[in-house]
Amino acid sequence: MKRFLLIGILFFEASSYTFSQDPQFTQFYAAPLYLGPSFAGATIQQRISTNYRRQWLAIPADYATFAFSYDYYFDKFNSGLGLMVLQDQAGAARLGTTYINALYAYDFKIFNTWHVRPGISFSYLRFNLNFNKLIFPDQIIRGNAPTSIEVPPAKENRGDIDGAISALVYNSRIWLGATADHLLQPNISFYGEKTLIPMKYSFYGGAKIINRGRLLKPADESVSVAFLYRMQGKYKQLDIGLYWFNPPFMLGFWYRGIPLVNSTRGDALAFLGGLKFPLFTIGYSYDFTVSNLVNSTAGAHEISISYEFTTKRKKRIHAIPCPEF
Repeated sequence: MKRFLLIGILFFEASSYTFSQDPQFTQFYAAPLYLGPSFAGATIQQRISTNYRRQWLAIPADYATFAFSYDYYFDKFNSGLGLMVLQDQAGAARLGTTYINALYAYDFKIFNTWHVRPGISFSYLRFNLNFNKLIFPDQIIRGNAPTSIEVPPAKENRGDIDGAISALVYNSRIWLGATADHLLQPNISFYGEKTLIPMKYSFYGGAKIINRGRLLKPADESVSVAFLYRMQGKYKQLDIGLYWFNPPFMLGFWYRGIPLVNSTRGDALAFLGGLKFPLFTIGYSYDFTVSNLVNSTAGAHEISISYEFTTKRKKRIHAIPCPEF
């Protein structure tokens, strides 16, 4: 009985987290189109990226998120277009969310070295679950009863539309950006009433504090600091980290949490490692839980892969300096 109660408590805590917050990536700069539409086309010409995250493997019903994106930069129009598909599976009932996003960004120069990239995206969202696999408190109380007194929904899937806007300001060393997501607040209720996804606000930025290399040549070594602050509903989250890059090797360390707000220790520590070549990037990260769930989740694993290519020879003349992990 204690085992079932523990599973139930963890499931409902995790379900509350899932319904209240979007899926997330530790390597959020490796999923740039998910971070904000301003990153569409922020590449030499074409880019394909994929991300996979597996979270809380110690819980019987863990969480998995997969994303695939493609973006293209039209240099004649200073514009970037992108397409992203993301699928998230959460919990025992495999509560699923699928995002299909079309994104656009425009890049223009202000002053001599600064650029601004406003962006916009439109999305179709699809939600689904398997009600028969849910475990409710009345089942646990009744000795793990096979069925619940809860009434199943009329439909186990539904769709809605959404949108986001963003802006990114940067030069060769500093970048600052903001994204407002879920502008249309999609309805996720399976029972006909309104249960809206709260708007999400993201603020991100950073700077290269060490950049050793010749002018207009790739840096031999760089150290960058970066942050991401998110607000959604009643939840707030801060990620702050440090990257070290010496081609082709990259190492990173991140702290997630707001001390004295989330908990006294925060939420997680993340360790990153990767390889970056001129056109190909691969990264791996592990989140070590430091919150009250430290002995129950087994952390999270994440892999990212990105490949850039051109149909004709081009120069990347205004690269965003943020890391790609």
